[in-house]
Amino acid sequence: MNPDTKPQEPATILVVDDTPANLSLMTGLLRDEYKVKAAIDGEKALRIAQAIPPPDLILLDIMMPGMDGYEVCRQLKADPATRDIPVIFLTAKSGVEDEKMGLDLGAVDYITKPISPPIVMARVRNHLILKASADFLRDKAEFLEREVGKRTAEVVAIQDVTILAMASLAETRDSDTGNHIRRTQHYVKALALKLREQARFASWLDDRYVAMLFKSAPLHDIGKVGIPDRILLKPGKLTPEEFELMKTHTTLGRDAIHSAERQLGMPVEFLTLAKEIAYSHQEKWDGSGYPEGLQGEAIPVSARMMALADVYDALISRRVYKEGMPHEQAVALITEGRGRHFDPDMVDAFLLIQQEFRAIAQRYVDSDAELELKRQHVTRVMSA
Repeated sequence: MNPDTKPQEPATILVVDDTPANLSLMTGLLRDEYKVKAAIDGEKALRIAQAIPPPDLILLDIMMPGMDGYEVCRQLKADPATRDIPVIFLTAKSGVEDEKMGLDLGAVDYITKPISPPIVMARVRNHLILKASADFLRDKAEFLEREVGKRTAEVVAIQDVTILAMASLAETRDSDTGNHIRRTQHYVKALALKLREQARFASWLDDRYVAMLFKSAPLHDIGKVGIPDRILLKPGKLTPEEFELMKTHTTLGRDAIHSAERQLGMPVEFLTLAKEIAYSHQEKWDGSGYPEGLQGEAIPVSARMMALADVYDALISRRVYKEGMPHEQAVALITEGRGRHFDPDMVDAFLLIQQEFRAIAQRYVDSDAELELKRQHVTRVMSA
């Protein structure tokens, strides 16, 4: 025997009976092998069962004054702290219906008096073995559940960091700051939560969809990494030819995400939304957008929300080549685009939560230092 191995503690048996002679009999029978606790009524039995540590098994009489054994068992099984303690009824009630009621209440066994000591000891021993096995499996399942949760959280964290890193890569080449990513993430989430109050969107925008939307939103402009600096960073108006090339960022973004998904070898839910947003967030409700000129309901819901969020942020944000527009003016322009640029219902929802948009913009406002770094970057690239 390993000298470091501690001897196992004997199991604790709670005996519940209102007759002192019966308690004395059962205590004498059990105490050589087990630690024994006794209760003369149901109320005391429940207090002992709910204490820490709880008993490993309960031998329970049925016929007791006040709370009978059936009610004690019922309350034990209703309490998460005691429901896994095996209960053996030990009673003079020998009717089939009595036994059935006891087992239906959750007891693991039913022994009638007068007892046979060897039979009682054998049944106690067997149910303690079964309980030990059940406890082991339950502990193992809880451990595995915790480990799965931990690993899942790690995977989600890796996904989030990777997404933000990819999105930030695109932002380093654009005149936008990194805060644009955060603002648009929170805009689309706020808009989605408001929209799902409408019957038209309720079936779409469940909690899982909103979470995936928030996760995928930063990738909306990932395709800009493929646009030449002379176009992407040009402070003035683009020529028609330059604008045609700029418009390809939607296709470049979708194709880059699709390529990553294909190499993974399986579809990924948030990447499906990311592809929709990257490819279609420049579409307009009236069909005048790009890349496909989609109209109305043909535009994915995710892309319609990002279109509004992206335009609002472009209007109110300072850039190296412009000052930000006042919130009220931006709201007026978005209202003018109702039914032309934007889904009318989305504009209506935006108007109801416009102050939330304003608060998000203020929470993630671009600092002077960030804008100065962007200005220096743009100047350096354009003069190269």
